[in-house]
Amino acid sequence: MIQNIGDCPNSLNPFDTGPVLMKVLITGSSGLIGTALSKSLTAGGHSAIRLQRQNNDPDSPVWDPENCLKDLARVGEIYAVVHLAGENIADGRWSKTKKNRILNSRVKGTKLLAEYFANSNQKPLVIISASAVGFYGDRGAEIVDEDSKAGNGFLANVCVQWEDALKVAVEAGIRVIKVRFGTVLSKKGGALKKMLLPFKLGLGGVFGSGEQYMSWVSIDDAVAMIQYVMTNDSLQGPVNFVTPNALNNRKFTKSLGQVLSRPTIFPLPAFAARIALGEMANELLLSSNRVYPSKLMESGYKFLHPELNQALINLK
Repeated sequence: MIQNIGDCPNSLNPFDTGPVLMKVLITGSSGLIGTALSKSLTAGGHSAIRLQRQNNDPDSPVWDPENCLKDLARVGEIYAVVHLAGENIADGRWSKTKKNRILNSRVKGTKLLAEYFANSNQKPLVIISASAVGFYGDRGAEIVDEDSKAGNGFLANVCVQWEDALKVAVEAGIRVIKVRFGTVLSKKGGALKKMLLPFKLGLGGVFGSGEQYMSWVSIDDAVAMIQYVMTNDSLQGPVNFVTPNALNNRKFTKSLGQVLSRPTIFPLPAFAARIALGEMANELLLSSNRVYPSKLMESGYKFLHPELNQALINLK
């Protein structure tokens, strides 16, 4: 994992005299990825400034995406902005109100942040903004990468608008990375944490047909990738944050059962998933995305956990 700019072959250190400490502004810092990233940056001696709605730290700015950004001017010069904030898509059924919150929390917040820094006299060197592999929609077994067109569906539409909200920052000359996250695997949160209990109880099984592909990345790789693209100025635009080894749900289920030494004989039929979860089931559980990280592979990124069993080994 990159701990300082001097570790990166494409260093932005203009003098190349050794490690350069970074001041990084993070939104969504209390979430799964933001928490891990903040800890990693701090451990490397960098300054992680957590932009939060309710901030008990008097030295940190307040995130108020519904109205305006407050207090950012006193933060001073920032090396990078990592924008991870957004409504949880897997928390509750997708009512019309929920879908509006999912969309608006991403598009409005991203546009506000992009406009602020585009017009700032102290522009960051890079803005790294979250998106998702949902951009590609349900593509079956088709292999897609950063050059592939957007797909169809609610999440694909959200991702397109989410990424478009960054245009003003790009036009202002800021290097912008649009991070298309796959399913982030961690026992501390996200989809995997929700799956662990039933699987540990021997109640796990395939979802639907089990043939739908799942593009994934370990939490360790997700954090390392953010720091990698942060200091690699050859990368910009959309970057897929997934391993090169997407698996279908059947193989994923088998691997998780083997790691936990539990049977996986209780499938969740598609019709039952749709009854329980509605539209969310189609887009999160039953859709197929087989995404390849072309830009990371071509730039030479070395995966910490390229194979699923490596990412799951610490779950027991």
